[in-house]
Amino acid sequence: MTTTIDGARIARRIRQQVAEEVAVAARAGRIPGLATILVGDDPASAVYVAAKRRAITEAGMRDFHRHLPHHATHDDVAAVIDAFAADPEVSGILLQLPLPRHLDGMALINRIPVTKDVDGLTTASAGRLARGERGLRPCTPSGVLELLDAENIPLRGANVAVVGWGELVGKPLTQLLLSRGATVSVAHEHTTDLAAVTRAADIVVVATGVRGLVGPEHVRPGAVVIDVGIHRTPSGLAGDVRSAELDGIADRITPVPGGVGPMTIAMLLVNTLRAARWGAEREAVAA
Repeated sequence: MTTTIDGARIARRIRQQVAEEVAVAARAGRIPGLATILVGDDPASAVYVAAKRRAITEAGMRDFHRHLPHHATHDDVAAVIDAFAADPEVSGILLQLPLPRHLDGMALINRIPVTKDVDGLTTASAGRLARGERGLRPCTPSGVLELLDAENIPLRGANVAVVGWGELVGKPLTQLLLSRGATVSVAHEHTTDLAAVTRAADIVVVATGVRGLVGPEHVRPGAVVIDVGIHRTPSGLAGDVRSAELDGIADRITPVPGGVGPMTIAMLLVNTLRAARWGAEREAVAA
């Protein structure tokens, strides 16, 4: 029988731990703060930002937010980022993606100081990850590792197939797994014989944005399957994995929803708290 990994439960534990640590910091007069920036009126982005702001508030952190109109220029958005970057009460900055098409998302993200890059998406953050230096890691890949650790699934020596080569999940996750001693194979939706890559794996992580790409033909009995994808369908939310078909094949699997999704926000809180602590360290050294 396949066990469902309860990402929501694990995320609640992490969020509670963060809230307790924030309370301690608050008593010392240091309250972490997250600045979120939303450009335009994309309904999904508005929902995501609202969820992040709610989580920040529930954790006892300061909530800073700016909502700019769809027609905002590059200079408009850059000015907001620069203001938050200079604000000592702002520990982390999150620019919600995707941006309206007329804006250069990467150029704007790279304006975020690496020390406040709680999404871990700047070129500087990616460089620190690649070199194994201290930095803020992307939230979703970090959440995947937290799920595996919470389930006591060993990574050192494990064969892991990462299906997806995206900048948000696939690439940083591959580097994080390698740093933990896993043997990693990378594939994607264009891989000629996907099953040949994934069936050799102890752990299969799927993050392609292709609904139902992975099924029983891709997973060996007893493997762990982590489904990062999320798609809205007439019958509800679905992932990149045909989960129902893997019942009795996979040892453990994450559901959609309730698997990786809650972990992403939990790790955003962790990153904001971490950024605040590192900022306090720099201030202490400067003094």
